[in-house]
Amino acid sequence: MPEDPKQLEKIIKIKFKNPDLLQTAMTHRSYLNEHPHWKYDHNERLEFLGDAVLELSVTDYLFNTYDDPEGELTNWRAALVRGVTLKEVADDLRLGKYLYLSRGEELSGGRQRELILANTVESLIGAVYLDQGYTLANQFILKNIVSKLPKIFEDKLYLDAKSHLQERSQEKFGQTPTYELVSASGPDHAKQFVMAVKIGDNKYGEGSGNSKQEAEQNAAQAALEKWEKNNE
Repeated sequence: MPEDPKQLEKIIKIKFKNPDLLQTAMTHRSYLNEHPHWKYDHNERLEFLGDAVLELSVTDYLFNTYDDPEGELTNWRAALVRGVTLKEVADDLRLGKYLYLSRGEELSGGRQRELILANTVESLIGAVYLDQGYTLANQFILKNIVSKLPKIFEDKLYLDAKSHLQERSQEKFGQTPTYELVSASGPDHAKQFVMAVKIGDNKYGEGSGNSKQEAEQNAAQAALEKWEKNNE
């Protein structure tokens, strides 16, 4: 069983007026399949809302902080809101241990899965926005997500990951990475794709996104980060 989401309020230092919103934010769709009488809805609607709030907050910050061209700002924003970054945020907040998942998701490592954790961060943002308003949701985003920007600059994580990975792969192996669809889930208006990147027969990373292209970029970024870690 997950830990009581009320404990999460102490970590994020936000006291919910409506605790049901926090409970809903921590409920994965799979849990309802096994518990049809669960009193809360799953978190996908909150995720949809939180995604929009996150993009607005990050865009507003970048626009008002930097005078760089639109293309640069777009790359920085993409690096902040991608699945890899949001999973880091989820790990920082230890969101996985508060998630209500089906037994199958639990056994398959759902509490550590990037797609589930990234979506949970967005659903939590949606819940904070509904409960506390934009100002506090924005503060949460600045503290937990935009604070990752210095590392993104330092490690140049805003660069086109696919192009970067292709250059490194050709230099080291003389091969071009290939991408394979792992899964596609969700309704048509909010489809989520998971793509794997391979060099030869070896898989180097997976990434998720709202399009195959975004998922490929995130997979390439995951491969680059794994590469850097192994070479430390």
